Amino acid sequence: MSERVACVDIGSTWTKAALVELPTGRLVGTRQAPTTPDDVVAGVLAATAGWDAPVRACSSAGGGLRLAVVGYEELISAEAGHRAALSAGARVVHVAAGRLDDAALQRLGEAAPDVVLLVGGTDGGDATVLRHNAAALARPVPLPGGSGVLPAVPVVLAGNAAVRDEVAGLLANGGVPVTAVDNVLPDIGRLAPEPARAAIRDVFLTHVIGGDRLSTDPRLREWVRAVTPDAVLDGVAALAGLRAGTEAPGVLVLDVGGATTDVHCVPAVDAEQTSLARSAVGVPARRRTVEGDLGVQASAGALREAARAEGLDVPGDDPLALGEAAAVVALRRHLRAEAAYGPGGASARGVGLVVLSGGVFRHAEPAAVEGVVARLAADRGGAGGVLAGTRVVVDSRYVLAAAGLLAGDAPDATAGLLAGLLTG
Repeated sequence: MSERVACVDIGSTWTKAALVELPTGRLVGTRQAPTTPDDVVAGVLAATAGWDAPVRACSSAGGGLRLAVVGYEELISAEAGHRAALSAGARVVHVAAGRLDDAALQRLGEAAPDVVLLVGGTDGGDATVLRHNAAALARPVPLPGGSGVLPAVPVVLAGNAAVRDEVAGLLANGGVPVTAVDNVLPDIGRLAPEPARAAIRDVFLTHVIGGDRLSTDPRLREWVRAVTPDAVLDGVAALAGLRAGTEAPGVLVLDVGGATTDVHCVPAVDAEQTSLARSAVGVPARRRTVEGDLGVQASAGALREAARAEGLDVPGDDPLALGEAAAVVALRRHLRAEAAYGPGGASARGVGLVVLSGGVFRHAEPAAVEGVVARLAADRGGAGGVLAGTRVVVDSRYVLAAAGLLAGDAPDATAGLLAGLLTG
């Protein structure tokens, strides 16, 4: 017998819900309601009113998961931690490298992270800086002006495994909540982000969703399974899996929101093996960049400045024009970041499908979106290298987040949802 589940994405502005039939993945209906920032549960109830179905949710409300990375050396361990954090769907608000002194700790505190990812050293390598930074994070740090001390922020420890227990003990003895997992960089050139990714998700659920920042209603902790970008990236990975065996199975998603624009990419593995040089950090199989200054509502002013800096025409107030500018700038930046993976940027290789997501694309007329796609494909700043000659679809029913929420224990339903995306 079929069941139904309400898959809900609690965003900063809108709460979007999809009613999905199990096990087929048939999309029964969709709704959205304004997010209620004083208590997000009210927005969820409004979006799912009348649906007799359990709720499974992801959330980016309140800025999503704010994460800081503390590493040993900027170009290797800190960068490895940064890439692992992005793969976990976090918004990286601060990156520090080297020994933390009081000034560095205060800068860390000013970034107000929800969690710190502490990394450093390959397994069996130098552990001096990792020990120092753990001890620094474990002691009270005075705030300027004698106004108190920095609050203890939960730490995910993913550094040199040889000193894992010792370093975790330093943090725990200082009253810092700590989760110790395998090293994100066990050896030079080998990035292993999954244990850290899982731990970051658990810390998010415990300290952000389980806290009182979004709601004191205990139902929220029961509903939320992931931070939204993490769920979407799971959906993108499942979509790439469905396309396995095609000539270009890689998938890239441009998700334009009111405050940020995210780029998710699962490139073709075979293409990477033949085109990428081995980097000191290593190449994650799936990756994401988030641009906190590119949005069509809260970040519209910063978006115009970013467009000007890229030599683009500065958009006015038309939402689709803003969305187009956000997509171009975000993809250019993503490709520049990806250049570290090999010549030309890994995301440009083996990508046979580009998905446009976000309300500006979902609510626009098809002909207008076609015009946006044509201009993106003609971009000479990098975006054209991905979109020219590549199939482009719009996630008009917003199924990627729902697909990701179901991917772990309902893969058939995920496949059914995504098949609908591919067939329009």
